[in-house]
Amino acid sequence: MIEIKNIGEYLKSNKIMPSVQRIKIFNYLYTEMNHPTVEKIYKELIDEIPSLSKTTVYNTLKQFVKKGIVQIINIEDNKTRYDADTSTHGHFKCMSCGMLYDFAFDNSNIKISGIENFDIHQTHLYIKGICSKCKN
Repeated sequence: MIEIKNIGEYLKSNKIMPSVQRIKIFNYLYTEMNHPTVEKIYKELIDEIPSLSKTTVYNTLKQFVKKGIVQIINIEDNKTRYDADTSTHGHFKCMSCGMLYDFAFDNSNIKISGIENFDIHQTHLYIKGICSKCKN
């Protein structure tokens, strides 16, 4: 994940006007790294930003995704989660506790057949199972 020293400047460099809400939402994603939903972000920030609405959170995340500074994680059928780490990495979901974990993988070593002449623009790797904490 890239190191960001000034979130306002980072947003500006990605052609996003750095409002208080946008800075706080991106800061939450960047520092917490908990793959939150819109609802989770809203609940965490509403006390700090009383004027915040779920629509603002949703629209801000939509803009972040469009600009490529946040990625969508659809590891669950009924939840959309967000990740400020846009580097190539996978996600493991524990089917017992529900936690989502990042893991590294080497994109160049994955063997794929049937689409040899295709251009791949995104790679998402999702694995579900039981985490080590729940296993013990």
